Formats: sequence, C-alpha cells, structure tokens
Amino acid sequence: MSSSPVRLSSPTYRPDIDGLRAVAVIPVVLFHAFPDCLRGGFIGVDIFFVISGFLISTILFENLTRGTFSFTEFYARRIKRIFPALLLVLLFCCLIGWFVLLADEYKRLGRHVAAGAGFVSNFVLWKEAGYFDTSAETKPLLHLWSLAIEEQFYIIWPLLLRLFWKRKKSVVALTAVVVAVSFTANMLGIYRDMSFAFFSPITRFWELLAGGVLAWYTLFVKQSPAGGQTALYPTEVSGSAAVSMRPDSRVVAHWLSLLGFALLVYGFTSIHKDDNFPGLLAVIPVAGAVLLIAAGPGAWVNRTILANPLAVWVGLISFPLYLWHWPLLSFARVIEGEIPRLSTRLTMVVLAVVLSWLTYRFVEQRVRFGRPAAGKTPALVVLMVLFGCIGISTAQNSGWPFRSINILNKEIGQVQQYNWNKDYRRGTCFLDATLETSDAYADVCTSVSTPGRPVVMLWGDSHAAALYKGLAVQAERLAFNLSQLTASGCPPIFDCTVTNSQHCTELNAYARQKIQEVRPDILIMAGYWSLYDGTDKWDQLDMGMLAQTLAVVKEIGIEKIIVVGHLPTYTVNQTDMLRKRFQGDTVNTRTYRHFKKTAIDVNADIARIARQEGVQFINPLDFLCNSQGCMLSLANDAIVPLAFDYGHLTPEGSTYLVAQFFKDNLIGLADVVRGEATDR
Repeated sequence: MSSSPVRLSSPTYRPDIDGLRAVAVIPVVLFHAFPDCLRGGFIGVDIFFVISGFLISTILFENLTRGTFSFTEFYARRIKRIFPALLLVLLFCCLIGWFVLLADEYKRLGRHVAAGAGFVSNFVLWKEAGYFDTSAETKPLLHLWSLAIEEQFYIIWPLLLRLFWKRKKSVVALTAVVVAVSFTANMLGIYRDMSFAFFSPITRFWELLAGGVLAWYTLFVKQSPAGGQTALYPTEVSGSAAVSMRPDSRVVAHWLSLLGFALLVYGFTSIHKDDNFPGLLAVIPVAGAVLLIAAGPGAWVNRTILANPLAVWVGLISFPLYLWHWPLLSFARVIEGEIPRLSTRLTMVVLAVVLSWLTYRFVEQRVRFGRPAAGKTPALVVLMVLFGCIGISTAQNSGWPFRSINILNKEIGQVQQYNWNKDYRRGTCFLDATLETSDAYADVCTSVSTPGRPVVMLWGDSHAAALYKGLAVQAERLAFNLSQLTASGCPPIFDCTVTNSQHCTELNAYARQKIQEVRPDILIMAGYWSLYDGTDKWDQLDMGMLAQTLAVVKEIGIEKIIVVGHLPTYTVNQTDMLRKRFQGDTVNTRTYRHFKKTAIDVNADIARIARQEGVQFINPLDFLCNSQGCMLSLANDAIVPLAFDYGHLTPEGSTYLVAQFFKDNLIGLADVVRGEATDR
C-alpha cells in the first residue's frame, strides 16, 4: 500500500455510462412491476455487473499504476456509496414488515435483513431455494442478492490485483483463469443446480470481470475508437497526449455502439425468466454492455441516447431506484394478498422514483460529497452492524409473534410454518428429482408392513405426494398397506425426460420395477399435469405418453389403475388470498380469481385417455370447485387452508379430499379391504 499523499483518483466522468445504468435499471423495474411488458428485463442486473466491473477495475488499475492505491480509502468510498441508501431501505422494510408480515414471514425478513447487512444475501437465498420455497414476490429483500455478489467482488478482486500487480503478465493470466473458471461453473451450473448458477459469485464473477478486461484493454492496450485516446486517464496512464480521432475509428465506434445496443434490445425482448439463465444467454447482455462502453462517449448511440439528459438523470438515481422499487412492489403484493392491481403497481413505481431522487439528493450526495467528516464511515459501519443484529434477533425470536397481525391470522401463520417434509416424506418416499443424491427410494416406501392386507401404491410428483397424508388416514381406517413413490417435478410416465428433473427417467424406471415386484391391488397415479404439456415452460410431453404408460402397467398385470387429475392451482399462494379475505368484511373462501384454468382442459384430456385405456379417472375439481370457485379454506367461519402454497395440499386438505374419493366406493376399494382381493 502506497504512502503517497495523493488521494485515490476516480475515472473521468462519462455521462453515457450513467445512461447505460438507466438502460439497466428501467427494464428491471418494468419486469418486476409489469412482467408481461418486458420479458427479459431482469438481464439489466447483468449490465450492472459489467458497469461495476469496468469502473471498479479502472479505479484499481489506475491507482495501482500510480502507486496511490489505498485499501482503506477504497473501502471507505464503497461504504459511503452503498451504505446510506441500503440502510434506509432496511429500515423501511423492518418498519413496514412489523405491521403486515406474519411471524414466519417476519422471521424470514429478519434473516434477509441480517444477510443484506452482511452482504451475503445470495448465499442465504441460494440455501432457501427449493421446490416448496416461498414465492419470490413476497420476499422484500430478494433483490439484494446482486448487491451481495458485487460486494464480494469488491473484496476479492482488489486483494488479488494487489498480490499480482508487480508482474503485469501474472495479472493477465490470473484474470484469464478466473474468467474461465467462473464461466465454466456458470455453464455447468445451469444443468446441475440452477440456484447455484444464479446466486453463486463463482458463476457470476466472469460478468464483472468482462468489465475488468475492458478496463485493462482500454487503459493499457488500445485507444478508444470514439475518443481518439484511452477512455480514461490518457496522459497519466498511457503517458501520451490525446490524438485526433481518425474517420475509420469513428465508424468502428458507431458500429460497436449500434451492435451493443441491438444485443441489449434483443436480450430484453427474447430472453425469458424460464430460460436456462445465466448460462450462455448471459453473454448477450454482457457483450452488449461491453460493446457500448468500449465504443466510447463519442459513438452515436452513446452520445445521442445514453448521454441524453433524462437517461443520465435516471442513471444517477439508478442505485437507490434499484433498492427501493422491489420492497415497494413486494409489500404491495403481500398486503393485497395477490398480484397487485395495475394502478397499485404504477403507484409503487412512481413512489420508487420519488424516493430514489430524495435518497440521491438528500442522503447519497450529502454523505459522499458533503462536508468531510472523519466519523462518517465508522458511523455507517456501526449502523449496518446494528441492522445486522436486529435482523438476527428477529430471526432468533421467531418474527416476534406477539404482534397483532399474527393474532388475527394465527391459522395462516401456522400453515406457513407447516413442515411439509414430514407429511410428504421428503428424502425417503418423496425425492427431489433435481438432486444427484436422489437416485433411489427407501425400502420403507414399498415394504408391505402387514402381510395379507391389500396394497395401494401412490406414484407421481409432488401433487401425488400431497395425497399421501389423506391416503395414510384411510389406510389406517380401512386396514390396507400404502406404498409411495413420488418425486418433485416427475410425472408418472415411463421413459419421459424432464429437463428440470434430471433423474426422472431413472426414478420412473425404478417405479416400474417396484410395480412389477409389489404388484399393488390398486395403483394411483397423480401429478401436476399441466406442468408437462408445455403450458408452464417445461418440456412438452405428449399426452400420448400417458396412454402408453397405462398400457404398460396393464401388461404388468395391475388390474385396478386410478389416474387422479389436476388439483386446483393458482398463480398466487392460496394462503395470501385467504389472509386478505379474513382481514376484510368478506369470508367467501371460494374463488376462481388467479385460478389456472388450464387444469380444466388438461383434466378433460386425461379423462379421455383414461376412458380409452379402460382405467378409472378421478377429477379433484369435482370435489373442490363449484360455480362460485374452488375452495381456499375447508370452513367459511375459520381459516383451515386447503393448500399451503399455490396448490400443494395441507394435511387437512389432503385428508378432506381423499376422504371424498372413498365415499360411495368411488375409489373402488370396498371389495379389496373386505379381503376379497386376489391372493398375491
């Protein structure tokens, strides 16, 4: 570290880079507020990564070259840049959450506040991610994952550069290795663990380093084509005076900017949230941002669009705007109990812009550029540590359950803390088909506990596993053995390949083997059928495959086959809709609002195939839905939720629904449980 009295220098200001920040943040806000408006708006985060990597690397390269780099001043600047707005948003979330979040939700918020204060949100969210994870829209601090990755980069990258700086070739080699490792991890991650690929700094650092490589190239290798000089510090770093821009350089710059802008437009309009992202698709926004920055401030797109005063203004407030917009939209989602109305979302976006400008004008500028004070940085650090402690305390105290919102919605709070692992038998008879360790079921799943009694086997995905609790109640009541072979995202169809459930083929092959060995008296097949017909962006599986599977099962010798149709599913969590209903005047617990009507058509298709193959079909909608809508609660004068999320049954919901199957011998078990089944 240099003892030079020269202060840490900053890059020459480029208004077009602030404009590029606007191009990054506006699509993110639009995507979150109006997801159908700009399908790929979330790639704005990747643009931010490139900008941060470029600017931070430029500062590091410049000051390491001059001998003026100081870790203390570098991190002090980062703290004054990031902490003020972040502290305001954390305070806002704690205060609003106190009044509108149930105990388990506030407990989770406390965990996220602590993670945000410690810049490890990406790791916490990565750990939380799973098949039954809480809806992302109800996590007010979900967006801090990207800020955490940037901060982790700010810690690691300067240390590595300082270590290798004396040998420039070593810096180049180091950068190449880190980029290669990071990009490779990214490409492998999207096929092995999507959550890892999305949240891990290992899979994201290559995006920041793309900006870092550009900074190196701009400062030490090539002069900026649009500016006729190195884009930053032409005399101090390169040691040469600026030269006139050649006509051919100007043309190259314009084409670079046009190509970069075109790539971003293509990404915003073509990339979808259900695509394998980041992966190879992340190259599109990263390359677009790199080309726009490389083109220089004189390129046509940069000086005309990006340097436009309005774009620059949005760029200046882009950081607080990114921080403010998501908590406002998320809390609106929680309070309304469903996707907020268009007017509400518009209001939240406008409010986010106003709060961002106020934060920038009266907080950021005063802290960063106001009167120098030795205590600013320590005070910000102390406040951030305080919020970290508040978050930890909130999580450890279960979200402070004495708050009035918990008393009003006690039953919903209990359902949200429901241990589905136990009732679905996760890890033994309900497997996560995305995990490499989930390659076999436990013996208990198909063992016959009481010889001589009939056997009923349940086969399918998580919506099949949701029926297990109700079947277990009936098994005890009617004295039959119950087997369970279920896996998340894995339909009961032989030889199917599901990208999002990599081990589906193997698990169903195992199920086929067990069906042959156990030869159950009744085989019940159930699933989230619409998930596999292309409707929800999964692999499209021809329903003809179901017919083929039924034919194979019949060939095995299973005489009684029952296919259970689509359960009621919604685009929002059922508990969220219930909470709003019981806070207001109405207690109507049936609705078709947000109901996925694809279930009706899919059930009709399954019913047709069942008739064609001569097997029994049971439609859950017949028992749970009527002209007023589908049930959200099993009672109208109390909260007894049917499902704990968008459609997975609670124990009470499962018990109720399966009990309907057994009424009037609908499921066809009467003869079996009387001991009249064929001897095994």
